[in-house]
Order: sequence, then C-alpha cells, then structure tokens
Amino acid sequence: MKNEESKVTGGNRTHKDENSSLDTRHSLLRSLFIALWLSILFLPFKGLLPSLILFVVLSLTMTSLVFLRGYARTLIGKGGLAIERIRSKKVFRPSSLVTRSLLLIILLAVPFLLRDYLLDVAILSGIYIILALGLNVVVGFTGLLNLGFVAFYAVGAYTYALLNVKLGLGFWEALPLSLALTTLSGFILAIPALRLRGDYLAIVTLGFGEIVRLILNNWDSLTGGPNGIPGIASPHTFGLSMETLSRYYYVTLGAVLLTYVVVSRVRSSRIGRAWIAIREDEIGASSMGISTMRYKLYSFAFGSFWAGLAGILFAAKMRFVSPESFTFMESVLILCMVILGGLGSIGGVIMGSVVLVVLPEVLREVQSYRMIALGAGLILIMIFRPQGLFSGRKISKRFG
Repeated sequence: MKNEESKVTGGNRTHKDENSSLDTRHSLLRSLFIALWLSILFLPFKGLLPSLILFVVLSLTMTSLVFLRGYARTLIGKGGLAIERIRSKKVFRPSSLVTRSLLLIILLAVPFLLRDYLLDVAILSGIYIILALGLNVVVGFTGLLNLGFVAFYAVGAYTYALLNVKLGLGFWEALPLSLALTTLSGFILAIPALRLRGDYLAIVTLGFGEIVRLILNNWDSLTGGPNGIPGIASPHTFGLSMETLSRYYYVTLGAVLLTYVVVSRVRSSRIGRAWIAIREDEIGASSMGISTMRYKLYSFAFGSFWAGLAGILFAAKMRFVSPESFTFMESVLILCMVILGGLGSIGGVIMGSVVLVVLPEVLREVQSYRMIALGAGLILIMIFRPQGLFSGRKISKRFG
C-alpha cells in the first residue's frame, strides 16, 4: 500500500511539475512577444538600434520577472498570513469611518496644495469620474454595451448652455431642467434600443451618439454649429461666483461625492440587485419574476442622469461648448475607464478615471509617445489583468 501511495504521490508531483514548466514557457513566450511588439512600435520614432536595445532590456526584465514570480507568490502568501494574524488579534483595525474622514480632509485641502494647472486636471478628473460611474451603471451593473454614452454628456452640456445663454437662467435654475431632459433622452432611446442585444445594441447606441453630434454640428440657428456656444455663466453660490478654479473644485467635488453615495446605495438596493441579476443571467432573472425590460430602462435613464450632470459641470467650467468635445472617441475613453477599473466596481472605476485623465498629462513632455505609451499600458493591463484594476466579482458573489 505504501509503495502504491508513493507512486501516486510521485505521479502527481510529476504532473504538477510538467504543468508549471508549461506555464513558465507560455509566460516566457508571451513576454518575448510583448517586448517585440513594443519595440516595433518604438521603431518609427527612434530607429533600429534604440528599438533593438529596448527589445533586449524588456526581454531580460520580463524574463526575470517570470522566474521570480514563484518567489513573489510565496512572499505575498506569507504577507497575507501576517495581515490575517494582525486582523484576528485586532492589533490595528482602522474603522472605515476614520479612513473616509481622512480621505475627505485630503480632498478638501487639495486647492491649498496644488497649483492651478494641477487643480484644473483634478476638476477634469472629477467630471470624468461622474461620467464613468454613470456608464458603469449601464455596462458594469446591467451588462449593456453602450458606445454612444457621450450623447447624453452632450445633451446635458448643450441644454444648460442654451438655457443659460438664450433664456438667461442661472446654473441652479437650469440644473434640474437639464438633468430632466437628459434623463428623458436616455429613457426615450432605451425604449426601441433595448429590444436588441449585444453587438446590435452597441451599434444602435453608436448611431445615436453620431446623430446627436451631427445635429449639434449642423443646427446653426440653435446650437451655433461648429462655432459652438460661448459666454456660458459659471455657477453662483450664496452670492459668490465659482469662476475661480479653487471654488469650482468644491462644486465638482460635491457632485462627485453625491454621485458616489447615490450609485453605491442604488447598487445595494433591490434595483441594483436586479441589474446585476440581469447581467449575470438575463433568462434566469426573467424566470425569477424580474421585469428585465423595465429594469434596463431604469439603467439607461439612471446612467444618462449622471452623464447630464457631468455635461453641465463641463459646460459651466469651460464656459463654452462645441461638437468637437463630444466625439465618438470620448465614448471610447469613458468605456476604457470602466473596463480599466473593473466592470461593476465603483472604486475601480474611480481609479481608472483618475489614471486615464492624469496619465496623458504626466506624459505630456513626451508628446509624440504619450498615446503610444497609454495604449500599450492599456493592452498590457488587459493581457495580465483582464478583469481590471479592481474586479467587480465581489458584487456577483454578494448579490448574484
């Protein structure tokens, strides 16, 4: 019996060793392919010799990482055990309230710490966070691919611009009307579009985004056509103008916090659980009594609401809107933020938005290479972590 058990154990070890060696070979080949691909992208800009040097350096670096991966897993496992022991003994367990309070204090202090350029980037990050959280409701929670989300962004911006410039309404008076119209436009689009699924739904939303852009570009008497609408007023609060970046930052921060709280609460509600059930298995959700069409309409309208809010903030910040700000590439960028952060993950989407807004600014010194670096980084993340920076699997386990 002992001899038979030893043979079985030896066979299992041999099988595991073969699997590990096969995984190592696959990782090496993938690393060499990535190094070659990046070097080819680098070739038109610096020539053959620098590209060859880059290939050698990347190959050696990634090969070393492959061989060190086993040791890294061991260290990570030991670190995880140590953290669990600390948690079990309650040596240091900061409450979520303390963490959130510290984060809020840091966010409130940002205008005193950053110069105007960085503060402008922070405001833009906040606007894109609202956009990405709105799209995350449609794509991440409900599983509906929307490639024309920028259309609702444009509707919100232009509605506020027209109400302010043509009718003389202030920011706070025009805000509810603009949000209502944007939400209504999302609801109206969803009625015929949601009869379709998958790629067909994506094509319809893409077409809607292009229709909105063309209307804005050609309806000169109303939208100003390619010249756009200038002279949009910034918000006034308690008699104070929010024209300065430091004051407008707090308006954007308040909108971001409102979006985060409301989206988080809705995700935990019955509607949120229904959205996630539809994403996981629409037929199963329908068989359990969930009205899939009605909840999809809710999803589109709710996501459009936040896109409209972001559009209003954008128009009030720039004090000018034009069709060039609402192209198809904007929809792609917002979708990349959601995918990069992790479908269904609120914290991940926020992180993905900040990364994709800040990273091009960091790489502005290398103007010719920043989009290559950004695209290469996205592809690498999709290869090595396709679920995004923060996976939304926890939502499935919690609500699925």
